[in-house]
Amino acid sequence: MKNKLIGINIIPKLLGFLMLCYFVTSCDNPAEERDIYQIKIYSIENEQQESRIDNYLKDAFMPALHRAGISKIGVFKPVEEDDRAGNFIYVLIPFESVNQFEKLGAEINLDEEYLEDGRDYIDAAHDNPAYKRIESILLRSFITFPKYGTPNHSTPPSERIYELRSYHASTEKLYEKKVEMFNDGKETELFVELEFQPIFFGEVISGSSMPNLMYLTTFENRDSQKKHWETFVNSPEWTVLKGDPQYKNTVSKIDKVNLHPAIYSEL
Repeated sequence: MKNKLIGINIIPKLLGFLMLCYFVTSCDNPAEERDIYQIKIYSIENEQQESRIDNYLKDAFMPALHRAGISKIGVFKPVEEDDRAGNFIYVLIPFESVNQFEKLGAEINLDEEYLEDGRDYIDAAHDNPAYKRIESILLRSFITFPKYGTPNHSTPPSERIYELRSYHASTEKLYEKKVEMFNDGKETELFVELEFQPIFFGEVISGSSMPNLMYLTTFENRDSQKKHWETFVNSPEWTVLKGDPQYKNTVSKIDKVNLHPAIYSEL
């Protein structure tokens, strides 16, 4: 009887172990991997800080990320007519996993070349900082767009328009329904088919305005942006999708900012 009881007690533990092994194996399956993105938004007060951030990103931070195995870092600034122009710098960092994101800080802080090249930023005095504040947003890519895209535009960076949008929802349930609209409703697919050249679509998993999703589309210039959106809103697919009652009231507010990529941006 004692041996039978031991066997019965082992069964739940064994099942739990097998389920854990399955979960770990599934998470490690490259076919199911989804990018993790960090958007760092630097608030700056003057041209001197802008120059210091540019030098830090270009000469120290981005090379350090390359040595850490991270490539294609995007750096963007609001277009000239936007009220945010000269006040913010957006940095997009793509990660292969949350684990890679967690390890980055410790890794680059052991990089002697980074510490030397970034000294002006890293060792800035308390009364002469390189920026005002930093906002950090963490996202997980959509299942329908698991890896970031690289735009292919022939125009100079100063003419390109990168449109960063954030869709807010009133509740978590409505937010999840909007994400479903992009995935099951094939809204993501429509953006790709109409050649918006998106860089990412992502679920915000940590940020200051949750629940919300964000995505970044790109255009050769302002005319191209206008024509693409006209095609989108007039498309039969969008007419059907926006009229689907299950997606009603899934967006309570839209924040958008038009950006130019910095000269040294890799996206």
